[in-house]
Amino acid sequence: MNLTMNAVLDASPRCLWEAGAVLGEGVLWDAARGLVWFVDIKGRRIHRCDADGGDRRSWDAPGQVSFIVPAEDGAMVCSLEDGLYLFIEETGAFAPLVSVEADVPGNRFNDGHVDAAGRLWFGSMDDAEEAPTGALYRFDGAQVSAMDEGYVITNGPALSPDGRTLYHTDTLDKRVYAFDVLEDGGLARKRVFVELAGGGYPDGMAVDSEGAVWIATFGGWRIERYDPQGRKLGEVRFPCANITKLAFGGEDLRTVYATSARKGLSPAELAAQPLAGSLFTFRADAPGLPQHTLRLQE
Repeated sequence: MNLTMNAVLDASPRCLWEAGAVLGEGVLWDAARGLVWFVDIKGRRIHRCDADGGDRRSWDAPGQVSFIVPAEDGAMVCSLEDGLYLFIEETGAFAPLVSVEADVPGNRFNDGHVDAAGRLWFGSMDDAEEAPTGALYRFDGAQVSAMDEGYVITNGPALSPDGRTLYHTDTLDKRVYAFDVLEDGGLARKRVFVELAGGGYPDGMAVDSEGAVWIATFGGWRIERYDPQGRKLGEVRFPCANITKLAFGGEDLRTVYATSARKGLSPAELAAQPLAGSLFTFRADAPGLPQHTLRLQE
């Protein structure tokens, strides 16, 4: 993309679903079925629609569900406050998969991302958004490993096209970190990739096929795009403040889906932002990367 630095990208988000999510998150493109999935963490719901916003379905969750990802054999895996669960779409049931932080009742989980090797990267956070009790985890389909710690609110994560760089967000510090991903799945050389300079806080992310990192901003009315060196290329403006996550989808992976939130907005702000909590979509010049599938081990 031939962009000048800090350009407003030629994209006009439109509302695809006025979902009214308290805290919309975890959006992903299910290419095999042509479906968009996302969650409402505080509303405790899973939502699903087709690429054009039709064929809508919603399920109640027994806790705060923060992300949902595809797994092998058509399964779906999501998080609740005490670990990872299989979500049974046909019945709406949740089956325990692996316990994580069940002994930290003040925490919940936030963003999740599956890499090309089929591993799930996900973070936890203090639900009160005060204590640095959050951590970054890796789930290889059998075992969960803590990879980094000391976060109040974790966000992201996302990986570069070659899988060698992991991006992860410390939301309250307004920093996005980069890590080297080692051959064995370990992490090394943690460093600051971006410090958000404008209003709002860095939230969920996605990486496109050119290696550019797209960062949603909570309270910032926008999604920002950075090149692999951390230089801002441009931004997409939204009609509401709290943009939480994005995913590339559609047949050419150039249709972007983005979630938003009503959380933290005053009655006056909600009146001025009637589309807060909606699912949005816009077209991008560069295609994204395909959604990978979580590999589950016996």
